[in-house]
Order: sequence, then structure tokens, then C-alpha cells
Amino acid sequence: MEVEEATTSTTGGGDTTDRAFSTAHSGALYRFKQQNLPAWRPALTPGSVITIFLVMGFFFIPMGLVCLHASESVVEIAYRYDVDCVPESYKNDKVAYIKDSSVSKNCTRRIRVDKYMKAPIFVYYELDNFYQNHRRYVKSRNDKQLLYGLKQQDIGSCDPVQTANGLPILPCGLIAWSLFNDSFNFARRTEPLKLNRKNISWQSDREHKFGKDVYPFNFQNGSLIGGGSLDPKVPLSEQEDLIVWMRTAALPKFRKLYGVIEVDLDANDVVSIHIANNYNTYSFGGRKRVILTTSKWLGAGKNSFLGLAYLVTGASSLLLSILFALIHVRNPRPHGHST
Repeated sequence: MEVEEATTSTTGGGDTTDRAFSTAHSGALYRFKQQNLPAWRPALTPGSVITIFLVMGFFFIPMGLVCLHASESVVEIAYRYDVDCVPESYKNDKVAYIKDSSVSKNCTRRIRVDKYMKAPIFVYYELDNFYQNHRRYVKSRNDKQLLYGLKQQDIGSCDPVQTANGLPILPCGLIAWSLFNDSFNFARRTEPLKLNRKNISWQSDREHKFGKDVYPFNFQNGSLIGGGSLDPKVPLSEQEDLIVWMRTAALPKFRKLYGVIEVDLDANDVVSIHIANNYNTYSFGGRKRVILTTSKWLGAGKNSFLGLAYLVTGASSLLLSILFALIHVRNPRPHGHST
């Protein structure tokens, strides 16, 4: 421990001045400002450094194994449907297929459950090569309008989707305009699987970011239609598909929660997925998948990143501790040596 004290000196003047000066400059506040308070600086010895790395290795490696086991125990089914749902006659021109309103966009596909899936089973849709983090796209919204509705008249931040037919759009902006509008229904054999679509968004978003008395107005009424439409009789706080979509993703490949299946699925069950393939990802080379996944204490879906990060950190710490120990044994250095 090293303690440094503040020192002052005066020349001339009486004892009263000296005492006042000394009192004002000897308190804890003055010593704190002058950085003269007692301080503790650890002295790292080779033994303490080796011990620290050993403890880190013995802690992180088991944690990594536990996280990897939890991730691998998640049962996940991912099915890409954007190609399979295109009719054979449109395989070479998918953009024409998605833009042709006379062609049915409904398709049914079957998937087999390889392992037992315990409820709740989370249903996600996954988009790839969709850049929700584009600067202009992210800025094209107005949070005050989502909360206060048409009372918020300054919606310049929603450019280029602000008005249609001379009237303001609510909700405005590119994010809401491009709302995902594919839909999914599930059945096991001939029995429909109930899909719970309530509480799929964050409670804080429903209660504090989207108005309970704010209703869609003049939405998707322009000359260029983006994505899905909204029920004008349902307030924004209950439009959970919109709330989920408005929380933009940081990466071009992302998943968003669609609903929850609340019954177990047995191994070898065949699940029929009835898909309405409405969303246009063909114009920009995007890909669409539907995901069924169980959850563990780490969350829903498989994600081995955390476990691998723990393992790499733990293994690196162990290797460094062994390397330092060998160096210390081969070339011991006395504590406090100047070199």
C-alpha cells in the first residue's frame, strides 16, 4: 500500500492564516481532488498470474460444456419454403409469380418430427438477405405517432412513406410498410394444431410504445403496396405481428416469433404446414424459412456460440497457465527484480 500526503508551505503571514490554509487543504475532499488518497496496487507475481489463468480455465470449460449440452438438447426443425411453394410454371420467373394476384399463393408441405418435442414449441419465421439494419430503413418510423396516433403531426422521419392520397399514414415509415405477411397453420394427421399468437411481443412494447387508443389509418392505401395490411378496428397495442416486426434486427439473417404450439409432438409425427406465401423476397434474392423449436434455460433455438466462446476462453486460459508455468520453472525471476 502506498500513501501520499499533500504538502503545503507558506512564507510570511500570521499563524491564523497558516491554520486556515492548512485546514482547507488537509481534508479528504482536497486529498481526493489531488489524488493523494490511499491506494492499493496489486503486485502480480508469476504464481498469482498462473493461478488466475488456471481458475479461469477450470471455470469456463465446464460452463462451456454445460451451455453446449443445453443447446444440443434443443429440438429444432427448419424448413425453407420460398422455393418449394412456387409452381413449376413459375420456377424460372419467381418475381412474376409473387406479383401475379391471379395465382394462388397457398401451398401445403409436410415435415417429419425426428425427436420428441415438448411443449411449448415456438414457431418462428426466418428471413435471410433482408437488411433491416439499413440506415434509411431503420430511421423510417415515428415512435411518437405509434404512441399518440394522428395527434403527432410531424412525421418527417417516416420519409418516404408519410402520406397517401393526401392523408397521413398510420403507422408510417418503411418498416411498417414492409410488414411480413406470410401466414402458417399446422395440422398433425387430420387434427389441427392450435397456434397461440398472443403475447408473442414484448410486454414493454405493448404497454409503453404502441398506443391503446391508436388505430391504423390510411395504411397500405397508396399506389405501391409493401407487405401486410392491418385491421383498422384493432388498436396498435394489440397488433402483435406489427409490434414484433417493428423491433428491427441487427443482422441480415434473423428470426421473429410467429406463435406457440402448446401441445407435444411425438417422434415420427408428420406435421402439415399450410402456408400463405405472400411476402416478396424474390425481388432481392431473399430466403424464407419456418422454424419449429423447443426451448431450454438458454432460450429457444439452437445457439452454440456461448458454449464455444466459454470453451475457447477456458482452453486459452489453461494453455497460457501451462506456458507461464514452464517459463517460470525454466527461467525463474525473483520477486521485485528490476529486469
